Parts: sequence; structure tokens; C-alpha cells
Amino acid sequence: QVRLVESGGGLVQAGGSLRLSCAASERTFSNYVMGWFRQAPGKEREFVAAISWSGGSTYYADSVKGRFTISRGNAKNTVYLQMNSLKPEDTAVYYCAADLLVLVTTTNAAAYDYWGQGTQVTVSS
Repeated sequence: QVRLVESGGGLVQAGGSLRLSCAASERTFSNYVMGWFRQAPGKEREFVAAISWSGGSTYYADSVKGRFTISRGNAKNTVYLQMNSLKPEDTAVYYCAADLLVLVTTTNAAAYDYWGQGTQVTVSS
């Protein structure tokens, strides 16, 4: 069974940094667009960032542009989200997602077929 497993969440003070990781259980994900979404309590799941299969194209939500960086590992079936200058409004459960057919600019969560279980990120003020 294909799995995406996130790690790296935690509690950090405002202005701090965290690095999230997402590892896919199969190397076939090296051909997939991979993205990060987040969901805060009482809110809908929202797009954060995505990266093409090659790592050559990335796309970010305006709310994280300039603070977050998405990247892929050398094996291409791992994706990272480096989060700097964190704000309390970044507090959410962060989910890794993957899909073969979406574009890097696809921000609709429903378009992604594969999801991780989520990792909590809490930013204190």
C-alpha cells in the first residue's frame, strides 16, 4: 500500500524555524507532483506549496512566499518544507500530498489522490 509519512512538526516560538519531511513508500512517487497543505481548527484545508517531479518548478501560497521553501531529496520520493519566520497564524496540521496528474499550480486539495497522516505545527506568540 502506498504511503506518505510526514515528520518534523512540533512547537516553536514565533520567528523560529521548522523543517517538515515527507517520505513516500514507493519510488514511483519520484514522478509525481508533491505538495504541502495545512488545516487549522475550524478551517478548510489550504494549499501551502508544491513542487514538480523534477524539482525544477515550485509554487507557493502568497501567505508563505518568501518564508517557506519546498524541495525534493535526491531520490525524488522525499519532499521537504523548510519553514522560517514562523507566525502564530501558521499553526495547523500540515499534510503532504502527491498526485501524478496535477500541475504545480493546482491548489485544490481534492485534486490530489495521495495524502499523509499529517503533522502538527504549533507556533506560539
